[in-house]
Amino acid sequence: MSYATTLNETHDPQLTSWVNSANEENCDFPIQNLPFAIFRRAGSNEAFRGGVAIGDQVLDLAAAKNSGYFSGIAQTALVQCDAPELNAFMAMGQTAWSALRLALSQALRSGADAESKLAGCLIAQDDVEYQLPCRIGDYTDFYTSIYHATSVGKLFRPDNPLLPNYKWVPIGYHGRSSSIEVSGSDFKRPKGQIKAPDASEPVLSACKRLDYEMEVGIYIGEGNQLGDIIDIDQADKHVFGFCLFNDWSARDIQGWEYQPLGPFLAKNFASTVSPWIVTNEALAPFRCAWQRDAAEPQPLGYLESEQNRQNGAFDIQLEVQLETAQMREAGQPASHLSLSSFRHSYWTVAQMVAHHTINGCNLQPGDMFGSGTQSGPTHEEAGSMLELSIGGKQKIELDNGETRTFLEDGDTVIMRGWCQKEGAKRIGFGEVVATILAAD
Repeated sequence: MSYATTLNETHDPQLTSWVNSANEENCDFPIQNLPFAIFRRAGSNEAFRGGVAIGDQVLDLAAAKNSGYFSGIAQTALVQCDAPELNAFMAMGQTAWSALRLALSQALRSGADAESKLAGCLIAQDDVEYQLPCRIGDYTDFYTSIYHATSVGKLFRPDNPLLPNYKWVPIGYHGRSSSIEVSGSDFKRPKGQIKAPDASEPVLSACKRLDYEMEVGIYIGEGNQLGDIIDIDQADKHVFGFCLFNDWSARDIQGWEYQPLGPFLAKNFASTVSPWIVTNEALAPFRCAWQRDAAEPQPLGYLESEQNRQNGAFDIQLEVQLETAQMREAGQPASHLSLSSFRHSYWTVAQMVAHHTINGCNLQPGDMFGSGTQSGPTHEEAGSMLELSIGGKQKIELDNGETRTFLEDGDTVIMRGWCQKEGAKRIGFGEVVATILAAD
């Protein structure tokens, strides 16, 4: 069993921190979490550098490096975190990740003698700004929710919603990493070719069926050499952590262009990630069994293992909310749209890694996978407006009386994620937020 699936002292639900806000009920960032980001003080000319969330504070890892408290591999890891991207730290591998996590956990615990040296290294999260946590060299978007694939397939292929390869292959496509931005990065409504069903020719137009996709982002840490494969039971050694991921989609552009080669302009105009990377190790208490119904095709050998069956899935709760311009002006709260869980994924993270490299593809530190839209078995768990509105045929009722089928200019989409269960401390992912601006 790999380190990432094994509980250790950092997961102890009884641990508390001398950072009091980390001990508050339903805090996203208790001491059991300790996620990583790249930040600086908002509006400053400071260098961006690594930080770890603890309560409502950021522990400045550059300052922690200079505190004189840390030593050994943890201090070496802090040196790599004093940079505008986390790639070098991610490349160090699981031994370094785990060592720094343990050292930070011990230093931030209630009663730790590090308080006097580290208290001055804290900066309020309200006072910082973020950039992407790492340089995302390559980005692959998977399609791992069978509920999403089936719902969307029914809209376009009612008699054959699932293509025959879906249950055999973790389907994915190579996406555009340059247009991935961090939470808070608003974007303009995209333009592209659109062809109405009754039109003889397409037109260039602003997208009219703009959608979000509630996904989980998976960051690769240590990579593999070109030509080498990663065994399914070794995948945890290569997965650094997870974020929330909104893969915006222009459905009308997509409908015209996606055959024969798949997504292009409908997907490459904007994607948004949450700033914090929740580490693979932090999620160990929330791993759960992965199952494949006996009547379904069973995975080929390279995608199959007892370890993957026992704890290959992650029970991450995924919520989507919508704040309209009218809500904002009236001071009204955002409207809940859906709630699902990553545990419903048809393919696991380890299967994605194993499949991605079975042909010898080399993954690199900072590469990112998108899980694909995460929808659950009920309509209320749908991870996109395409599904919630049944292809635009059914209006979605919002809490303030407004309705939507797809997103309008001024709409803000808010996604949140968390893990919670009996016998473990709740941990959160924070949120990923962006607002749609009018097209030029």
